[in-house]
Amino acid sequence: MYEKKSHGWYKHKDFILLDLICLFLAFLLAHFIRVHSYINLIDNGIYRNALLFILCADLIVLMLFESYTGVLRRGYYRELNIMVKQIIMIELAAGLYLFTVDDSRNFSRAVLYLTGIFYGILSYVVRILWKKHLVHMMAERGEHSLYIVTSSDIVESVVESIRKHNYNRYNINGIILVDQERTDKEINGIPVVASIKDAAAYICQHWVDEVLINVGDGHEYPESLYAELIEMGIVVHINLSKIHKTKGQKQFVEKIGDYTVITTSMNYATDRQAMVKRLMDIAGGLVGCLLTGIIFIFVGPAIYISSPGPIFFSQTRIGKNGKPFKMYKFRSMYMDAEARKAELMSQNKMSDGRMFKIDFDPRVIGNKVLPDGRKKTGIGEFIRKTSLDEFPQFWNVLNGSMSLVGTRPILPDELEQYELHHRARIAIKPGITGMWQVSGRSDITDFEEIVRLDTEYISEWNIGLDIKILFKTVLAVLKRDGSC
Repeated sequence: MYEKKSHGWYKHKDFILLDLICLFLAFLLAHFIRVHSYINLIDNGIYRNALLFILCADLIVLMLFESYTGVLRRGYYRELNIMVKQIIMIELAAGLYLFTVDDSRNFSRAVLYLTGIFYGILSYVVRILWKKHLVHMMAERGEHSLYIVTSSDIVESVVESIRKHNYNRYNINGIILVDQERTDKEINGIPVVASIKDAAAYICQHWVDEVLINVGDGHEYPESLYAELIEMGIVVHINLSKIHKTKGQKQFVEKIGDYTVITTSMNYATDRQAMVKRLMDIAGGLVGCLLTGIIFIFVGPAIYISSPGPIFFSQTRIGKNGKPFKMYKFRSMYMDAEARKAELMSQNKMSDGRMFKIDFDPRVIGNKVLPDGRKKTGIGEFIRKTSLDEFPQFWNVLNGSMSLVGTRPILPDELEQYELHHRARIAIKPGITGMWQVSGRSDITDFEEIVRLDTEYISEWNIGLDIKILFKTVLAVLKRDGSC
């Protein structure tokens, strides 16, 4: 799922936070120079209230006038001009406030004037340094894996435009040319990774967050590739001259590099929605990590006694848009579990082999078939049935590689078997729980039904749906209805 870029004040919340810190420090410094104490600031109501008012006034000015719109594009003089205007508005607001309150005679006007001077110097320097840092970060590495589909006549200008205007912090990982078959060369340091006919297969197997399609005049627009990318759940940007509506997809206008494009995605999250979801993940991750530590005290020794070896199990899984990550669990299987998987494939309940699940897994710690045919279970089966083995995944939630709610984190060998429409499942962060888990994971054996539920979750996602799934998950675990 796509996180839609904000174009308002909220996009630059990092600058806003730094600005408020600079204003706070400026007021403290001004107060110390005039009064020679920080303690009086807390005890003296007029200074304390004035500080709170000035901070609120600064925040309101930033929001109303969108002072940080285009901040990364601004030069030194433009930045100084905006900074001076902002100081004037804050000083006027503070002066009006002091004029209206009763005990303003006890407030030193020198503190107000010095605050404006120190704030201007501090904030201007911090803005310049932070912009330099962000531009350096954009040049060094990007946060989003972008692939470019273009033609050979404009490919260099497209790459240069993205790099020059890389405000969304893209990492250009590959180029696909619509008019050449060669894949053994680089253009401006970016490899040509596939021909147009092999592009969909290549993208299906690699970490690709977004694709920009921008072909030169006279070249045929890659309609079939566009349809395949949409089928995979890939976020696609195309230039405005190629707009057409795709059923079931969200579309909106954005800027990529210096190009105005139409962006198509299964769904998108605004900055506010993404922030709320991330705050839920952080809160849940902190609580979950604390519970994991408590569970470890009891489960850890039982695992080690039954099967000497590591208490925790880590495995490479495929995350959002194909990005690999390390997932952690309490080890519920013997050390040779992966080596024994091949010999058990004939017992797989999943209809097409793209996922693996059997009724009684002998690789689970303590599981064995007795001579009389009875089945014995142990600590491994217990922590799986009670979902205790999943708790270390809260660390993945806390570090951002997973979410509380999402799709099941898949294995690399599962991805290799995916058809194009299956890839839509990884258009969002994997989660500890999800739509198909609360629908009864133990009962669903049709992989296409799992894909349908996962894509339905992505298409209909909102914060309320996540809360509903979390509530159902708790009930399912308490009832031990399936394994979530």
